[in-house]
Amino acid sequence: MPNYLLYRDDVETIAPDEAETKQKIADVMTDGLKLAREKYGRSVRISHAKAHGLLKGKLIIEDGLPQELAQGLFAEPGHYEVLIRMAQAPGELLDDSKLSTDRGMSVKVLGVKGAKLDGHVGETQDFVFDVGKQFLAGGMKEFLQAFKPNAEIAPKLSDSVKGAVSTVARATNAALNAVGANSEKLAFYGHPVVHPAAEEYFSQTAFRYGEYVAKLGFFPASPALEALKQQPFDPETPDALRDAMNEFFRTNPAEFDLRVQLNTGLEDMPIENAQAEWSETASQYQTVAHLVIPPQTAWDPAKDGYFEDLTFSPAHALAAHRPLGSINRARLFVYGLLAARRLADNGRTAEVPTSLEEVPS
Repeated sequence: MPNYLLYRDDVETIAPDEAETKQKIADVMTDGLKLAREKYGRSVRISHAKAHGLLKGKLIIEDGLPQELAQGLFAEPGHYEVLIRMAQAPGELLDDSKLSTDRGMSVKVLGVKGAKLDGHVGETQDFVFDVGKQFLAGGMKEFLQAFKPNAEIAPKLSDSVKGAVSTVARATNAALNAVGANSEKLAFYGHPVVHPAAEEYFSQTAFRYGEYVAKLGFFPASPALEALKQQPFDPETPDALRDAMNEFFRTNPAEFDLRVQLNTGLEDMPIENAQAEWSETASQYQTVAHLVIPPQTAWDPAKDGYFEDLTFSPAHALAAHRPLGSINRARLFVYGLLAARRLADNGRTAEVPTSLEEVPS
């Protein structure tokens, strides 16, 4: 068994000017909210604005996990109700037929007991994942530099212009993939055109994992999802992703494995650089739970209204799964501020669900 890194309070390195950088990110994102509100007549999420999957399911924790995997939420076998929101990455309501962007999958686990992070209300544990094992920026300063022009310019461009960018980016990334490389920045607007339920989704950043440190990922694990990977997918309408999700989940159940990659050392698996790849030779992803989704309507307006009042955040977490690293420290500061602003702008209040029975269907 590899020698896994034990969690310590000093695994993070905090820059002296982080408070200033976090505030700059909050300011830029607040300006982005204003631009989107002017465009759509209401506030939308500054990232992952357009949902294509609003799902109910169950998270089943495996029995008999070894000590290093039986940590935090996964310390005991059992099952939890979950809410799942799948969406495009940008903070815009984009035309699926013109752009292919990164996708995200957020999972809210209900009925979670135990000590939570300061300020967390409710008995929930959120997992906020995206496609790609690495984040588009190493730390919060690099993220600010990359995100600022996107927040200031992208809402002002037409979907047709962004679509041209998307086409070029997909072609460039295909060439990079052919030689064993990839660009997370290009993938943001040039993501491969595949069915969103066939994707793998990752935490991209590090988290405390009880006594250890880890990254996490959801991996398609049921035959129907595996078959989706082999099927052509050609979005031809503005809401093609929603239509595709509804068509699939109308008759198909789905299952994802939740897997954990434990850290073996900060030199080779840094926490502060979210762009660094953690070697799967040194530490492979290991299954700790199964996300089971029964057939249902994947997206409908009734659910959308309820889910828009939900907030998904790394800050909604057990203390045993505290987010780590520069990017996550920025998230912990910014997510709550932006969610509160979005809800207030729309005259709404946050939903804090305790059961799937509360969700419209």
